[in-house]
Amino acid sequence: MSRAFNPGLIVLVVLALVAGCQSLTGLRAGANLDDAAMTASVKTKLVADRTANLTRIDIDTNRGTVYLTGSVDTAAQRARAEQLAWQANGVKGVVNNLQTALKR
Repeated sequence: MSRAFNPGLIVLVVLALVAGCQSLTGLRAGANLDDAAMTASVKTKLVADRTANLTRIDIDTNRGTVYLTGSVDTAAQRARAEQLAWQANGVKGVVNNLQTALKR
């Protein structure tokens, strides 16, 4: 008795996996990829900016909103990081939680 290839079964398995991803995060699978791409884009922009050392910033993205956390040396660096985050494709909002380090 040989089993025939059942494409309907494969489609059901794929749909179940996609639905499972959405139920775990509350987002569709593509939204997770979009957020990851935005995070990568913002990180690239911050590292490429040679005018300030913006490599100590943590970036998270959730549903198109970029969250910046960490510390920078000056208020100008804080503003520059936010400006660069807004330049990434698809960004809907930026929450700037960066702290300005106090120098003694």
